[in-house]
Amino acid sequence: PTAPVAPPLRTALGPIFFLLNKERVSNMYGLFKKQLTLLEEAEGGFDQFTRSYKSYGVQRMPDNSLVFKEWAPAAEALFLTGDFNGWDNFSHPYTKKEFGKWELHIPPKEDKTPAVAHNSKLKVSRSGERLFRISPWAKYVTRHEKSVIYDWVHWDPPQPYIHKHPRPQKPRSLRIYESHVGIASPEGKVASYSNFTHNVLPRIKDLGYNCIQLMAIMEHAYYASFGYQVTSFFAASSRCGTPEELKELIDVAHSLGIIVLLDVVHSHASKNTEDGLNHFDGSDSCFFHSGPRGEHSLWDSRLFNYSGWEVLRFLLSNLRWWMEEYRFDGFRFDGVSSMLYHHHGIGSGFSGDYAEYFGLQVDEDSLVYLMLANHILHTLYEDCITIAEDVSGMPTLCCPIQGGGLGFDYRLAMAIPDKWIQILKEFKDEDWNMGNIVFTMTNRRYGEKCIAYAESHDQALVGDKTLAFWLMDKDMYTNMSTSIPMNSVIDRGIQLHKMIRLLTHSLGGEGYLNFMGNEFGHPEWLDFPRVGNNESYHYARRQFNLVDTDHLRYWQLYAFDRDMNRTEDKYGWLAAPPAYISVKHEGDKVIVFERANVIFIFNFHPTNSYSNYRVAVGPPGKYKIKLDSDGIQYGGHGRLDHNTEFFTEPMEFNNLPNSMLVSKLYYFLP
Repeated sequence: PTAPVAPPLRTALGPIFFLLNKERVSNMYGLFKKQLTLLEEAEGGFDQFTRSYKSYGVQRMPDNSLVFKEWAPAAEALFLTGDFNGWDNFSHPYTKKEFGKWELHIPPKEDKTPAVAHNSKLKVSRSGERLFRISPWAKYVTRHEKSVIYDWVHWDPPQPYIHKHPRPQKPRSLRIYESHVGIASPEGKVASYSNFTHNVLPRIKDLGYNCIQLMAIMEHAYYASFGYQVTSFFAASSRCGTPEELKELIDVAHSLGIIVLLDVVHSHASKNTEDGLNHFDGSDSCFFHSGPRGEHSLWDSRLFNYSGWEVLRFLLSNLRWWMEEYRFDGFRFDGVSSMLYHHHGIGSGFSGDYAEYFGLQVDEDSLVYLMLANHILHTLYEDCITIAEDVSGMPTLCCPIQGGGLGFDYRLAMAIPDKWIQILKEFKDEDWNMGNIVFTMTNRRYGEKCIAYAESHDQALVGDKTLAFWLMDKDMYTNMSTSIPMNSVIDRGIQLHKMIRLLTHSLGGEGYLNFMGNEFGHPEWLDFPRVGNNESYHYARRQFNLVDTDHLRYWQLYAFDRDMNRTEDKYGWLAAPPAYISVKHEGDKVIVFERANVIFIFNFHPTNSYSNYRVAVGPPGKYKIKLDSDGIQYGGHGRLDHNTEFFTEPMEFNNLPNSMLVSKLYYFLP
């Protein structure tokens, strides 16, 4: 039900950490300002500094001459080789410049065309070595199907894609569709950017999501890494198509009013040498810390030296590249917890004690980098959105930089999906703890916006499974047909799937995220082709054909997800202040709260229904049902009369001035 506008309902959670750690906050802001000043003095400002992708790598000049530039401080000599010179290893040496930089100028051919043709292969080699390298600034890399090593391909199309549509405005409520282009098809293969543009974008628009978060775009040699072992930071993954096809995908999304975020990985890099950053100049350092500090023991990857000037140039320019060249609208920063601490979260738990977030264990260089990144992005792009993936709960992560915060717009509410998985694994329906569920949904600092989600890609990886599969398991193979009555497993699973998602959507944060396919209860789990599964694509795909089959119940879950988003779009609870929770009754298994002048009522009891259930209300007036998880069109049982009108009474109840009687409150199973 919904009603007229009411005064904001707020929960005061004072920022005690500012009082306890004023010196630390002030110190971090001072370090940030110092680094920003250095950029102004040494590089002419961050605008020029972050456009270094226009001078590094390969650049075509107006006369069609080519300039190649690299930073390789430990190299004794650099050479360029490729298709253009018959793979002569020594005919085109770079010239050494100051500060470890190397340059090579190649004039145009006699016919005035560039000496290196579009789509031809290149490599960088070092003196005395046969091992070839790829430029860290390479814009496109490809791999022959019989090779394990990627090749640097010069990408300079004669007719580059021109964006036609402006970026949409930043949404008031953020509803994110987390996506992986490669698995976005029912077919057992790597799907393409074009497939996503033509077949998936219309689904996302219909579902009411206004933001797409694209995973696995930055090139990664190992497909099964899910895109988190990046080898080429400026290259869009060639598995799914060309850079121009990705640009078209983003442009078409913009035409639909959908913004697109990049899942950016700046927390670490692949250890690959021939087609990665590792040992690019022959040293153990270059872009990374040397020795153990430069190794992530759990991820088996390299860790950036965020204090390095050229490392800052590389990473900050990388963000600018994706914003400018592809017109992404912001970023989800992966692995922020690892960046924040010298221990990277390995062997360290976080209880919420502020002492865990301040002290020598904090990596100040990383914090300054994240502050710089957020400051630059939000200064250059007013509507840019940044989201932090942090499991530690670091205070000030989403606070303004001028107050000593890191400047992110949102953080992921990572405890929520873990809580749902724990409940489904460990508790009977009658033992669900309403207070604990509500606490998990609302356990966030006031003023730090969170992205809530019931499940993301993490929960579906091999070794785990989707929420739908936890709820219904093998019955999904034989009992999802609408031509047969629902058995108890399917009935319970469908009802709880909807209730879990709506509760998370409405109570868990200031934004909402869904991983592709889970909106319709995608079965099973995710597993990429690898030796251990005989290189199978069976679990590396999204079975959209299930929701397109009319006689299967997947479309009912799809319809509920769609109408849930559309209802939020109308009433805007994600953009509203935190909910006022009036009921979390353990015996009744009922949760009631008010947010954005919408009253949400959940009955999680597996056997008890209630008549004339009194509900606290803020604004007086007439209420009507606007979204009902028991609707027949959603796989429910249609037990509520949507023509019923509910009128408030001036009777104080649960600390609100008004209340009303809800005539029927059914348990989730008939």
